[in-house]
Amino acid sequence: MTSPKPIPLEEQIVLQGSSTDRFSRSKILFGEYYPKIANARVLILGTGGVGGFVLDALYRTGISHITIVDKDCFEVSNQNRQIGSERVGEPKVRVLEQLYEGVKGIEATLDEELIEVLGLNKPIIDFDYVVDAIDDIDAKVLVAQACKNLPYGRHISSMGSGKKINPLNIRVGNIWITHGDKFARKFRAYLKKAGFDGNFKVVFSSERAHCSLLGSFEAVTASFGLQIASEIIQDIIIRENRCLPQPQPQLEI
Repeated sequence: MTSPKPIPLEEQIVLQGSSTDRFSRSKILFGEYYPKIANARVLILGTGGVGGFVLDALYRTGISHITIVDKDCFEVSNQNRQIGSERVGEPKVRVLEQLYEGVKGIEATLDEELIEVLGLNKPIIDFDYVVDAIDDIDAKVLVAQACKNLPYGRHISSMGSGKKINPLNIRVGNIWITHGDKFARKFRAYLKKAGFDGNFKVVFSSERAHCSLLGSFEAVTASFGLQIASEIIQDIIIRENRCLPQPQPQLEI
């Protein structure tokens, strides 16, 4: 991936010393690509242990056009890994709307009707990136079918982050080539049964499960979310770089 062209050193120094620009460090790092990053439109489906950290990372980077969808309220058992889970009994999207000003929350179940409302099945959708951080495989299949025609990398799906201990086993690939992830294998079976023949990016772990019940560890679930956020930022830079004029090689005389 091409490194961002840095902004002038004088401007970097001003940004570094700024006490009013909360995105100054992002602007220093991403340089000429920052405006494109800031204007990206992201839909996050599921705001639990993975989706909540996708939201946090993208929001703190400077993306302001974020829509989140979740039907659940926070439970006590969420408190080992989910942002906002101290607010037990409250809808997740309403709590996160308050924590992340400007984020749009939709409290609803992901079904065909909501797919229609969000416009995910249209030829041109209102979002640059769709993040699937849902646990329900039937809902994940609906999302995959709706996003089938998106360019690779614009639809990113989280696989099984539970029951794992070591985030160094997290991998990125496409849905058809994951390994060591039982959740991904089950998801593939559902996709095949539905006749899905598309492709999309996934974040998965090759680590074996360390328990049989619903154990989870924030170091892994959060790392899934942070990796997804990183994939989005990198994809924006790659796509923007393709659109920028490329320097022409100088011919020797």
